[in-house]
This record gives sequence, C-alpha cells and structure tokens, in this order.
Amino acid sequence: MSNGPRRLPAVSGIFYPSEPVELQQLIERSFKDPKFGPGQIPPSEFKRRIYGIVSPHAGYIYSGAVAANGFYEVSSMGFDDVIMIGPNHYGIGNGVSIMRNGVWETPLGEIEINQDLALEISKSGITDFDDFAHSRDHCLEVQIPFLQYINKNKKIRIVPIILIMQDIKTAIDIGESMAKSIANTNNALLIASSDFTHYESNDEAYRKDGELINAILSLDVSKFYNVLDRFAVSACGYGAIASVMKAVKYLGATKGQLLRYATSGNITGDMSAVVGYSSIIFI
Repeated sequence: MSNGPRRLPAVSGIFYPSEPVELQQLIERSFKDPKFGPGQIPPSEFKRRIYGIVSPHAGYIYSGAVAANGFYEVSSMGFDDVIMIGPNHYGIGNGVSIMRNGVWETPLGEIEINQDLALEISKSGITDFDDFAHSRDHCLEVQIPFLQYINKNKKIRIVPIILIMQDIKTAIDIGESMAKSIANTNNALLIASSDFTHYESNDEAYRKDGELINAILSLDVSKFYNVLDRFAVSACGYGAIASVMKAVKYLGATKGQLLRYATSGNITGDMSAVVGYSSIIFI
C-alpha cells in the first residue's frame, strides 16, 4: 500500500452513488443499456490491442451508458496501468499537474498511483507534481469506478494528469511524454476524459461534435485544433483528447473508432441546451 496522499472522493453521491452496491448496480445498468450502452456485461468476448479511449465525465445517469462502451471494449485487454488525463474545471494548481503517489478512493475501494510511471512522464519538464489540482475535479474520478468494475479480480494502477493548459504545443508535448513512458509495454491504457459540446441545441451538438469526432478518428492533431476553432466546439477536455491522439499514434495506433455518441437531450428529452458525450477507442 502506498504511503502517499489519499485522494478522497469529491463527487461521490453527486455524479455517481456513494453506496457501493447502488454504484455497482448503476454501472451494470450502464453496460446493459441496449440503446446507449454496449448492451451486455463485461468482459468482452474478444481481445484486441486498444491503445486508448475517449470517455465522457458527466453524471452517470447522463453519460454512464455511453462511457460503458469504451470500458466494455477494453475489459479483456489485461492492462496493468492507466494514464488518465482530463481538463482542470476549477483552474486550481499548476498548468499540467500529475499526482506523484498515493491512492484514490471510491466507494468500490482504493486504486494506487504508479509512482515510477508518474516520474517517467514528468521527465518531459512540462508537468508539475501537484495534488491540490486534483482535489475537487470530477473528470478523472468518474472513470475510476468503471475501471474498478472491469478489473474486479486484478490490481491496476493509475497516473492522473489534469490540464489547465490545453494548447496544441502542450498537448503534443505531454502526448509524446506519455507515449515514451509506456513504449516498452503492451500493458498500459490511455484515457482522455472529455465531454463535447456544452449547452447548445441538440442539432448543433450533433453537427459540431460530428466534425470534431471525424478529426479525432483521423489522429490528425492539427486538423483537430482547426475544427475545434472553426466550429467553436466547446469540448472541455480538448487538450486531453489531443494529447492521447498524439500518444496513441506514436505507439502504433492507426485510427480511432466511434463506439457511441449521444447527448444529454437523448437521455432527458430536453433538446434545447444539451451536452454531448462520446465513446471512442484508438486501435
């Protein structure tokens, strides 16, 4: 067990249930959702090399089923480590912040930070060790119960990274650093945590996010930023997505595959001001 800091849940009981059985049941319903989820409980029947995923981070009742698609796909991979990167919603702490060591807690238990991998990524010089930056944000926390669910019988470790700086140069630099840190192993997974268009009409969300998703699937970071600016797409974790695009291409991925796209409007029926959610894998 790590002797480092304990990152306590910040959004338990808000974004997902705080009671373990209730949380597990909601995760299972997300997997079994026939319309927006994969429609079945993991593990998946097939095992293939998936370098990374893009996963949403809203409350589970809104985006849990969409998120379940990516976790279902990676559930048979047998990875040991997960590098998780997302946007810093509160703007607290350093521009690119890694937690160096310690554990994250959720209602489903604890998950340890891989200190050696965190140190390796930090060698790029663009990152800072900063626990405070991670203290309140939900973008990585909501991914962890899904990871714990699909790895019930296996210990995995994480490296959490959170971004205030999301410009193209920072994304490329951190992407290369993440890739180099795991280039000699097939047992690591990258997760980019991001929602897509925020608070526009359902039609506009589908239009704008469709353009951005096409750029993501091409693994072309320059095209991605061009589309982001041209269509004014309000995806909150754009730098996280771009960094993972850069990393997976470096590692050998040739394309992205869209598993599911939906909006909050598809769930609630209110199409006037929606948030877009996407589940993408890189293969």
